[in-house]
Amino acid sequence: MKKQTIDSRPAGPKPWYDPRVRSLFFQIIAIAFVFWGGWTLVDNTLSNMESRGISTGFGFLDESAGFAIIMSLVPYDATMSYGRTFWVGLTNTLLVSAMGVVAATFLGFLIGVARLSNNWLVAKISLVYIEVIRNIPLLLQIFFWYFAVLSNLPSPRQSVDVGGAVFLNNRGLYLPEPLTQDGFGLVWGAIIVAIVAVVGLRRWAKKRQLATGEIFPTFKVGLAILVLLPVISYFIAGQPMQWDIPALKGFNFGGGITLIPELAALWIALSLYTASFIAEIVRSGILSVSKGQTEAASALGLPDGLTLRLVVIPQAMRVIIPPLTSQYLNLVKNSSLATAIGYPDLVAVFMGTTLNQTGQAVEVVAITMVVYLTISLLISLFMNIYNRAVAIKEQ
Repeated sequence: MKKQTIDSRPAGPKPWYDPRVRSLFFQIIAIAFVFWGGWTLVDNTLSNMESRGISTGFGFLDESAGFAIIMSLVPYDATMSYGRTFWVGLTNTLLVSAMGVVAATFLGFLIGVARLSNNWLVAKISLVYIEVIRNIPLLLQIFFWYFAVLSNLPSPRQSVDVGGAVFLNNRGLYLPEPLTQDGFGLVWGAIIVAIVAVVGLRRWAKKRQLATGEIFPTFKVGLAILVLLPVISYFIAGQPMQWDIPALKGFNFGGGITLIPELAALWIALSLYTASFIAEIVRSGILSVSKGQTEAASALGLPDGLTLRLVVIPQAMRVIIPPLTSQYLNLVKNSSLATAIGYPDLVAVFMGTTLNQTGQAVEVVAITMVVYLTISLLISLFMNIYNRAVAIKEQ
């Protein structure tokens, strides 16, 4: 008889008890439920729309819009398509968002630094600004600037005249428009060369400082290059530019560049409101830097301005950038409040007038949501790239 052998080796763990297998299994189940729920929602929506005779698809984008828009950065008139109204609204949204980000960042950093000033009055004024502005709803601030301030400016015939070229009234701010002519390409070339030269100068100055310890006046020299090189090329090219000066024509001004009150009110409110939050972010970032860093800089004889710019702010940026990104995202999304005062942004023009006229609610809302999602993801991407670039790296 053959003896039965018993394998004494321990049995391997069953796949179900492997955390990685279980994790993958539950993730697949969750994704399947998400897709099933999305498909059910889309299928029910399409079925309900079909039963009520509501057409679907994006063919409406080629139909004539038939309505005017008070401001457009791209060529537009009432005979153009709904697809063009989308681009008008998108460019207007990007314009006020970009203007707001720049203004809010500059003002926020300025007030955040002033909040920590040794000057009692400056610090208290900054504190009052922060506490007042950030605790008033943004919509009320937009209404204040539009109805209480800008709407009470004088009429076009009584406009505020600045040098016969700039005019301010309750219909907007009118500025001269530069019109380039043949030969201006030389000026553009000089601008590009100046930017490249400043970038190279900054890198050279940084290497020189690391090697010798001497500080080169990069800001002053760079500013001189950015200004003088294009100006010199402008005169060499024979001044190839004319100015279109605004002029009163009938009941309003014509010509030049017009900054409508709706844009101004939205821009001012968004900038001031977001700057109050950025100021607190900057203050917390500066306070996160060890006090020993500033003491060491003082011991080396660095003035307060250079200490802040070269020692404190670079180290504080690792704390500032993540919440600063959130404020940029909030500013872009808050720009949708423009519809309250009639500024023709994406929500007002496309998800408002276009949706009401076409009835294509699903398509219009979906496009608008994708646009805001894309803008937010791009801002996050660029800010994360910048965050990695300025991060303090271990040697």
